[in-house]
Amino acid sequence: MQWRVKSHFFRNTFLLDIYCKGYIIVLHRLSRGGEPLIGSGLLLFFLVLFTVALYRRYYPVKGVPCLPIDQVSSRLLIVDLRDYNEVNDHVFRHALHIPVAYIKRQVPSIPRQPLHVVARDAVEKNVGIRLLCNYGYEVKSYSIAACDCRKRRRTNRWNTIKKSKTA
Repeated sequence: MQWRVKSHFFRNTFLLDIYCKGYIIVLHRLSRGGEPLIGSGLLLFFLVLFTVALYRRYYPVKGVPCLPIDQVSSRLLIVDLRDYNEVNDHVFRHALHIPVAYIKRQVPSIPRQPLHVVARDAVEKNVGIRLLCNYGYEVKSYSIAACDCRKRRRTNRWNTIKKSKTA
């Protein structure tokens, strides 16, 4: 394989080209203004920003189990993160209703005790638990309003006892 290295200056730009069997491979280009570096730096910055936003919204919070609302301990304060028009008052009568959008404003009104979070979906749950943990609250468990936590547990998937459909 024959290699030929050629370098030259053109309009304040340094080009280093390597010719190998007729193919041009541009290894390095340094411009006086650094335009390629700025473009790739901005691309990397927005990629990191996008990844952090996806992590905060969609990656589940570790160490917070899903519990059905009827199994929640009485020492836990129930915080309902759903919107005001989605809340069913007679089910969570003793709960504290604070939508996710109002957590920052309502932090002083939340008592300092372990919490159980009720959310509409997984995204609302992840964002709400992360916000509450950032403000120093201890979230012990959560419930998703439209989902039964017993069906979500992995232990039920591996149950090898066969249930009879007729009995």
